[in-house]
Amino acid sequence: MSLERQVTFWVAALIVVIVALWLLSEILLPFIAGLALAYLLDPPARRLEQFGIGRAISALVIIVLVIVSFILLVILVAPILGNQLSALIDSIPDYARRLQSLVTDPSRPWLAKIFGDKLSGDGQAGDLVGQGARWLATFVGSLWSGGKALVSLFSLVVITPVVAFYLLCDWDRMIATIDRWIPRQHRDTVTALAHEIDAAIAAFVRGQVGVCLILGAFYAVGLTLAGLNFGFLIGFLAGLFSFIPYVGSLGGLVVATAVAVAQFAPNWTPIIIVVAIFLVGQVLEGYVLAPKLVGDAVGLHPVWLMFALLAFGYLFGFVGLLVAVPLAAAVAVLARFALRRYLASSIYTGGEAR
Repeated sequence: MSLERQVTFWVAALIVVIVALWLLSEILLPFIAGLALAYLLDPPARRLEQFGIGRAISALVIIVLVIVSFILLVILVAPILGNQLSALIDSIPDYARRLQSLVTDPSRPWLAKIFGDKLSGDGQAGDLVGQGARWLATFVGSLWSGGKALVSLFSLVVITPVVAFYLLCDWDRMIATIDRWIPRQHRDTVTALAHEIDAAIAAFVRGQVGVCLILGAFYAVGLTLAGLNFGFLIGFLAGLFSFIPYVGSLGGLVVATAVAVAQFAPNWTPIIIVVAIFLVGQVLEGYVLAPKLVGDAVGLHPVWLMFALLAFGYLFGFVGLLVAVPLAAAVAVLARFALRRYLASSIYTGGEAR
């Protein structure tokens, strides 16, 4: 088969996959979630196999532990987050007015110089908050509409563990089957690329999940001890959104600082403590957690990752968020491979290919 026909075949296959994903996105959520869960839980299943436990029993034990942990997390954390989220939404107008009054206070002319007259008019802060709320509602609505039609919360909770269990049981068999489908003349190259993609996904997803959980616990406990209103909610969400580089920490810092200013001003000591908590969290992430849990060989540029998450999340809803990182990693690996082939080709060297 000529190179042109091969390229045409794989491009057509990619288009078919994308169209199928778009058409079935409303029912794929529990299955994609089950696949992602099975991928994350494959290493511990292998560890249990090393102790002489069968694959099916290992998968069952791990799935049960995950379900129990999830239930405990919901029982312990969900009520706190729900209450704080409701209270925070109710308090947003008051905080906005408080911040507006601080900025327009004649005794602080330096704030007026920084922000100008944009927040000096009546209703300006409320309009700004309203615009932000509408944008957030639109984005969340696009995520929800991508998976709500035929998938309920019940189906997600029930189907996902079942799918993850069966995939865990058959994981090695599936990989071997897919390996046999690869054209023989390209098997070594495709296998090497697949291993590189898997290494990038594993290093980022499995490592970043640990980073997010640790940072979420650190921010939530730290902000709560600092006395910040809704500190547990803000810290937990900041850690959770740390999955997107810089977004979680920066967004958490901005929200926490705004709440702290509205709550504590003119007492600046607790405000400085709140900012210091995020600075310590960034040092912890950059010099301890990320090097240990994620590593340096991920190969996913933060800008590319943010674009992939936002684009796929907007187009395909929650399903898009789940497949964004694997697809971003695959595209990054393939792009580096294509660049290496180009630099070694006669098109670049002007002579014989190396």
